[in-house]
Amino acid sequence: MKRSVLSATLGLALAAGLAVLPATAASAATPGPAVQGYTASTYAGSAAEAANNQAFFHAVMASAKARQAANPWLQTVTVTYDTASAPSFTSQISQAAQIWNSSVSNVQLQASSGTGDFSYYEGNDSRGSYASTDGHGHGYVFLDYQQNQQYSSLRVTAHETGHVLGLPDNYSGPCSELMSGGGPGPSCTNPYPDSNERGQVDSLWSNGVESVN
Repeated sequence: MKRSVLSATLGLALAAGLAVLPATAASAATPGPAVQGYTASTYAGSAAEAANNQAFFHAVMASAKARQAANPWLQTVTVTYDTASAPSFTSQISQAAQIWNSSVSNVQLQASSGTGDFSYYEGNDSRGSYASTDGHGHGYVFLDYQQNQQYSSLRVTAHETGHVLGLPDNYSGPCSELMSGGGPGPSCTNPYPDSNERGQVDSLWSNGVESVN
């Protein structure tokens, strides 16, 4: 089975203005137009969030379509990642990738020994953990130390990785919904996507790509 590599990280509006990289990531990645965090303590959603989410899906699928045109037999898209800038979270990142790889079939995550399609970073940031994209298929996931102590670190990592696969936040969802993030509170430790989330990801990456209206 042929595989193609596609960069994809999701960035949505958490607060007005552009995403600003933490100092640990500033020299290695380009800030995205917006960020999506694990909690919504300072932002509860808006029309800007929906617009940014739609723009991300279009950017991801446009890139995937170009790769599929070059490889019409494409069945599974492989997205590579690197953890060099998040050494404290290598275990959680690996577990999160395994969770997603066992949950979906049309896209798979693969660790890279060099620079991946997207990167993980760690450090301190008042916004907590978040995912960001530059709108061109490249981006990063930032894992905040304090938030990963307050909440289940594996859930936080799996949640932010879910953005890489195209899923938006739904803070009002139950603990059984991975993309509800910190909405259910620190006692929620579930790191697994529910059936709807698994189906949505497989639909987005059906046979490599699927159009998003």
